[in-house]
Amino acid sequence: QVQLVESGGGLVRAGGSLRLSCAAHGIVFRIHTMGWYRQAPGEQRELVATITPGGSTDYTDSVKGRFTISRDNAKNTVYLQMNSLKREDTAVYYCNEDPADVDYWGQGTQVTVSS
Repeated sequence: QVQLVESGGGLVRAGGSLRLSCAAHGIVFRIHTMGWYRQAPGEQRELVATITPGGSTDYTDSVKGRFTISRDNAKNTVYLQMNSLKREDTAVYYCNEDPADVDYWGQGTQVTVSS
C-alpha cells in the first residue's frame, strides 16, 4: 500500500522559512520523478516543484529562487526548502509523483504565512 506522509508545515511570518518533508512508503521511490504540489483555499491544486530520479529540478515561476526541492533516495524522502515566504504561499502542501497518481494523495501539511 502506497503512503506519502508530509510534514514540516506551520505558521510563519512573511520572509521566513520552512522545510517540508515527505516520506514515501510502498513505491520504488528512486525511479520516480517526485513533485511538491499546493492547494490554496478556493484554488486548484498546482504543481510547485519537481525532481527527477537523477536530481534535475524544475519550479513554477512564482517560487523560483525561493524554494528548493531535494531528495534522499536512501530515506525515500523528498524535501522542499522554502525561503522568503510570502502570504500567497499559504496553502496545503502535498507530495506525489509527477505526473500525480490520484490514489497517492496524502493529508498534506498546512503552511500559513502571516504578514
